[in-house]
Amino acid sequence: MFTERKITVGVTGGIAAYKAADIVSWLSKNGAGVQVAMTKGACAFIDPLVFKTLSKRPVAVDIFDQAEAYNVPHLDCAACDLFVVVPATANILAKAAHGLADDLLSAALLATKAPVLFAPAMHCDMYTNPVTQENIAALCRRGWRMIAPDSGVLACGAQGVGRLASVQQIQEAITEALLPARPLQGKRVLVTAGPTYEYLDPVRFIGNRSSGKMGYALAEAACRAGADVTLISGPCALATPAGVQRIDVISGADMAQACFSVYDGVDIVIMAAAVADYRPEEYIPHKQKKGAEKTVRLVENQDILAALGQERGDRLLIGFAAETENLAEYARIKLRKKNLDMIIANDVSQKGAGFDGDTNIITSIVRGETEDTLRSWPLMSKKQAAEQIIELITGLPRFPYIGSQKEEKQK
Repeated sequence: MFTERKITVGVTGGIAAYKAADIVSWLSKNGAGVQVAMTKGACAFIDPLVFKTLSKRPVAVDIFDQAEAYNVPHLDCAACDLFVVVPATANILAKAAHGLADDLLSAALLATKAPVLFAPAMHCDMYTNPVTQENIAALCRRGWRMIAPDSGVLACGAQGVGRLASVQQIQEAITEALLPARPLQGKRVLVTAGPTYEYLDPVRFIGNRSSGKMGYALAEAACRAGADVTLISGPCALATPAGVQRIDVISGADMAQACFSVYDGVDIVIMAAAVADYRPEEYIPHKQKKGAEKTVRLVENQDILAALGQERGDRLLIGFAAETENLAEYARIKLRKKNLDMIIANDVSQKGAGFDGDTNIITSIVRGETEDTLRSWPLMSKKQAAEQIIELITGLPRFPYIGSQKEEKQK
């Protein structure tokens, strides 16, 4: 979700410091490069080794640290896409409000040009003290944001406002700060990915070399754009993108059933899976031995996307075409035959395109009333290609109207 984003997490000396570990872990799992900066007080509550392990980077503590990992420690921490302080004590809020820079974290805050999020946590009397409230107001006037603390029983037994916001609230605030443009917010997206296996017997199958990486990248990109994403995946050795609901299938028939089961509830369908065109007519329930001559009769699998296209309604349908020749010609035929809005074509005869690898060379063909729009991209990572495809989807002529029939029915 946060690939190629650098996020500095400042940790100060409060009992809630341990919760910062959950934030650092979540950011790292979602692809962010995380730099943790701790105050000396924070080190009394949680060992820097915890954050070093989770972030896979040395933790910055001392402004005079001469370690090779840093050029100038506080300036390295300041150079980021987002600066999050969790927990933010009354002390760090006061320092930031008045421009003090007497330790690494306060100096980094003074030097940063990145957006800053504070998640205050302290005793309720300290939080409601007019001085603290004035400091918070001053920081907010400068454009720095607060993740409001919760009310409840504090570590000391007192009750009031001052508990650190929940990890989920902090995650949502970080996501909103890093991904302000959410063009698919409120949209439901179905993505298919990976191969299908059509079994001949318990150990042999007909399949293909699809790794699923393109479909998984699309699911992640759609989720990052704000969509509610369902990923229907054939057999893949890939982790489910954060925030995505995954349905595992094996065969083409399994994938068809899963797609039809969720189709009524989605707005956009991206069929990136490489579904086997054929399956064995007969499944043999025991392993076939060598020796005797074997003949395997194949029957055609259902064309899932064509079936979905017949009931397209106001949904957007996007397909993929892997070709080794006549790329644009064959892709255009599929575009219209299957009633699609757009097709992404891959010339899999080119090095770096299509199956197995981490890169792709894509050509998009957008259906027009009189003339189709064709655009080609050079070799890029599948994550970059996914971003380009999501951007194309939001620019489709029918995009503003998807979901309108469902909304009308609800009325």
